[in-house]
Amino acid sequence: MNDLNTDNNLNKSSKNRETPAKTAERKGIHPFRGWEHWQIISLMLMFYDALAVNISFFAALWLRFDCHFSLIPRYYLAAWYRFIPFYTIFSVVVFWYLKLYKSIWRFASFTELVRVIKATVYTGLFHIIAITLIFRRMPISYYILGTAIQFGLLIVIRFAYRFVLLFRSREKANVNATNVMIIGAGNAGQSILYDMRRNESNDVAKCIIDDNPNKWGRYISVVPIVGGRDTILENVKKYDIKKIYIAVPSAPKSELRDILSICKETGCELKNLPGIYQLTNGDVKVSQMRDVAIEDLLGRDQIKVDMTEIFDYLSGKTILVAGGGGSIGSELCRQIAKHAPKKLIIFDIYENNAYDIQNELTRRHPKLDLEVMIGSVRDSRRVNQIFEKYRPDVVFHAAAHKHVPLMEASPNEAVKNNAIGTYKVAYAAMMYGVQRFVLISTDKAVNPTNIMGATKRLCEM
Repeated sequence: MNDLNTDNNLNKSSKNRETPAKTAERKGIHPFRGWEHWQIISLMLMFYDALAVNISFFAALWLRFDCHFSLIPRYYLAAWYRFIPFYTIFSVVVFWYLKLYKSIWRFASFTELVRVIKATVYTGLFHIIAITLIFRRMPISYYILGTAIQFGLLIVIRFAYRFVLLFRSREKANVNATNVMIIGAGNAGQSILYDMRRNESNDVAKCIIDDNPNKWGRYISVVPIVGGRDTILENVKKYDIKKIYIAVPSAPKSELRDILSICKETGCELKNLPGIYQLTNGDVKVSQMRDVAIEDLLGRDQIKVDMTEIFDYLSGKTILVAGGGGSIGSELCRQIAKHAPKKLIIFDIYENNAYDIQNELTRRHPKLDLEVMIGSVRDSRRVNQIFEKYRPDVVFHAAAHKHVPLMEASPNEAVKNNAIGTYKVAYAAMMYGVQRFVLISTDKAVNPTNIMGATKRLCEM
């Protein structure tokens, strides 16, 4: 009985005993543990190349003799067979030197194609010279067909992954995809198109607009160039466009304004490239595009103000901000306080706003010489009193009634506060020798169509 039990235990243990492979699998031990994924792929690619370069020339022999193995002379087969080790080693070394095992093939492009062509030429010449000199001369068709088949096998395996990704991205272009129109068939437009596909974006380019008639009716990849800017509206409807990518960074501002004016009528989401600098550094991507800004509609280059020079001028001077508690005046005070004025005077009629900005500046700039005065710009006596006492060097006049609907209901107050108030502050500035008087105006003063704009226009005059 003891022997029987012992035998049963031995049988059970033998059944339960793990093989080394199963133990390694259970413990997560991989034969390529510590290898990067690309290194494993490169090793597999190396084995494939070793097989492909030799099959290529064997296939050339087989085709040369009418696809009948029995018709191939033994001396040709012997020469091919004896040359295999040399050719395999040489080919793999050449491929390694040309970085065919280090490329990221999902991004394969013309550069990788050139490398494969170079590798085929180098190894093909070596095969022709070496097998002829060392072993024997082979049929001319053997050299030509062998090199051609080798090139085909090398290129197919390397670009196959790229093609698979391309087909998958096309399959994903379903009804939920966002149709995009690209304006500009130049370098920037092409880069945007390729970047959309490379990143497998849900945006799908349906058509391209370009003002060059020579490009109309032609294609970039599979995307048609359908016409100039005058066809934007009709093509938006035709292709059910939801987004428009404007890829003309080198266009003049006036031309860009015209394009944007047309695009705004479509109701599509508009994206624009920030500038021409991207063409020089190659950084033209969908992710770099931004929403269309108001500056794009100016029709001229945006004016860049040298703020450093302005703030240097304000440093060490006594500055008065009329209306310093308001939205514009308070921001002026914040900026001025950062640049060491001799004294900052806030003049406002509304005590709550004046008190808030006083507390904020005192907290942020404890060394600031700050005075807060309550009063109205319509009060000549109060205005003159402040100018006589503090003798400001610079005056920023931001005191005004700004709300258009309210001023339509109370036009008299708009005239008294905006026009007459500005006159009194400006007159005091002249009387007490102010160096700079800055009026904060508004875009509504340009061809004014309301009371508020008209009073500010009067201030400017």
